[in-house]
Amino acid sequence: MPLEVICAGMGRTGTTSLKLALEQLGFGPCHHMIELLADPSSWGFWTRAYAGERVDWEEGFKGYRSCADDPSTGFYAQITEYYPHAKVILTERDPERWWQSVKSTALSEEQAALLENGPPAMQPIADMVTAMGWDPRLPGKRDREQVIAWFQRHNEEVRRKIAPQRLLVYQVSQGWGPLRPFPTSTGQTTI
Repeated sequence: MPLEVICAGMGRTGTTSLKLALEQLGFGPCHHMIELLADPSSWGFWTRAYAGERVDWEEGFKGYRSCADDPSTGFYAQITEYYPHAKVILTERDPERWWQSVKSTALSEEQAALLENGPPAMQPIADMVTAMGWDPRLPGKRDREQVIAWFQRHNEEVRRKIAPQRLLVYQVSQGWGPLRPFPTSTGQTTI
């Protein structure tokens, strides 16, 4: 089953809410970081992808109709090329509010301590978090201006790379309204 909807928005932009909406609108299951954490058997696939190895996207998304959040966000360009008929949603958020959210969660001191001192069995996930750029121990990841610039560069790149008729720029605060008239490759008028 090919992916029909790809979310290219970074974490902390409503990707969990979008995952739930996509699943309720018939585009589930939706691959999300939640699934990655729950399924250690999938870690090898994403470890290979982050190592720069060529991967089979059909293998990575077997059984999924959509994807949101990391780890797929980091590969949105390759995934959208592989699934040329999938619609793309760029979830956005006010940059300052996004920064406040990431600095207290994904880029927090607690996250740094967990990555540093987590159980050995979680090391593959810690390595992926670092590869994704979400490691607060990385240079600049505690600097507001650098992190907001990273966020804005990503969003600008998505807007530049994805054709406008294929892209929905979306904030979850808009509700489901914008999701409904966005037709998919199967002709479905939702998303």
